Amino acid sequence: MTASHTYEVRAQHERFRGPVFRVVTDEVVMPGGRVVDRDYLEHVGAVGVVAVDDLGQVVLIRQYRHALRSHLWEVPAGLIDIPGEALADVAARELAEETDLVAGRLEHLLELHTTPGCSNERIRLYLARDLSPITSGYERHDEEAELEVRRFPLAEAVRMALAGEITNGPTVAGILAAAHVLSH
Repeated sequence: MTASHTYEVRAQHERFRGPVFRVVTDEVVMPGGRVVDRDYLEHVGAVGVVAVDDLGQVVLIRQYRHALRSHLWEVPAGLIDIPGEALADVAARELAEETDLVAGRLEHLLELHTTPGCSNERIRLYLARDLSPITSGYERHDEEAELEVRRFPLAEAVRMALAGEITNGPTVAGILAAAHVLSH
């Protein structure tokens, strides 16, 4: 069955606006005509980089995430916050800033919506290969000041993701996608 209802938005009310996202409430017309409120985060979007070296190791960063009050293993990632910047360029910049690495090859891996039940955030993930160290010149502040950069065998990262030791959604998806791509 094909959906034919358009889910018209009658009105939108902004509840909060910040530099990364805003919270809105839409008044949405449901099938049958009933109007309901739907709250969600409107997000600027992000990119992530699954960087795999010539030895088959994936580069992960351990970063503090305040909403969870915890440190998480993640792929290097960042916001699409410079108007007009190409997504591959955002990915290359984030890789350099967070890991002091540059990729000889950067390929689109996948796209996903992180939490479609409450946010429109979309992240594009790239597979980075042919890695080389660089001096990025980037000074890390706040949570990034304590970034730990570490390499894991890709098979170990897959095990960690499936065991719940890596819980960042884009990181899990990126690791599994990279393992699939690199095994074929």
